[in-house]
Amino acid sequence: MSNSNPKVAAVQMTTGPDVRANLQEAERLIRAAADAGAGLVVLPENFAFMGRRMQDVLRLREWDGDGRLQSFLSEAAARYGVWIVGGTIPLVADDAGRARAASLVFNGRGERVARYDKIHLFDVNIPGADEQYTESSTIEPGADIIVLDSPCGRLGVAVCYDLRFPELFRHMLDSGMELLAVPAAFTAVTGKAHWETLVRARAIENLAYVVTAAQWGYHVNGRETYGNSMIVDPWGAVLARIPRGTGCICYPLERDSQASMRRSFPAIEHRRLKCR
Repeated sequence: MSNSNPKVAAVQMTTGPDVRANLQEAERLIRAAADAGAGLVVLPENFAFMGRRMQDVLRLREWDGDGRLQSFLSEAAARYGVWIVGGTIPLVADDAGRARAASLVFNGRGERVARYDKIHLFDVNIPGADEQYTESSTIEPGADIIVLDSPCGRLGVAVCYDLRFPELFRHMLDSGMELLAVPAAFTAVTGKAHWETLVRARAIENLAYVVTAAQWGYHVNGRETYGNSMIVDPWGAVLARIPRGTGCICYPLERDSQASMRRSFPAIEHRRLKCR
């Protein structure tokens, strides 16, 4: 790529059940990121809708390639001339009773260039808290790993709970991943315990930049999300973050420095075990 220091941005939101209001807020923050010089903008998981019940998302399902949420992402990318990693939106699944949590990537002309369906689903009882989640009741898991060329380097996309499965990112590394985008909505409890550790670990072990875009605060369904959206460099240093509140952060990636680091500290080449 001609620009060795492209800027990336992460957006943090507190999404509710009003789709129109959520899209207005998302566009405002995309515009702010573009004004700050970002070439790639990452939106949080469920950026367009968080209902009172998990099942509420099913009424927003769209067919792949057609729908209000997909049009919004395409038009925003073209309007502001930025690449967008579109958080997640619900697309029609093979199972008629569920949806796919799809993260769509659009280029600066508004063309869709990739689709990643969340692979790992959050079916857990939170230790020490009265919280239970069964994401698989409404979401059908994906199976395909995505790494693609972008103006910011070889881009991998993962979503939220995926962060806990390092083998996923080793597979991405085998496809040349240099930058990882992670839309998320970590709970307040698990976020406080593990979020930063996981994000920085994924950067360090893969010598990759990691851009995380998170949900933050209290939602109408009673859920509290952790926020703390971050941009982390390949050495694990936090370059920018939004601890709480809504907004966006923007930071340039030093891609020449990353390449030099991978040469001088070749831990990736020292791998002896391969993921199957």
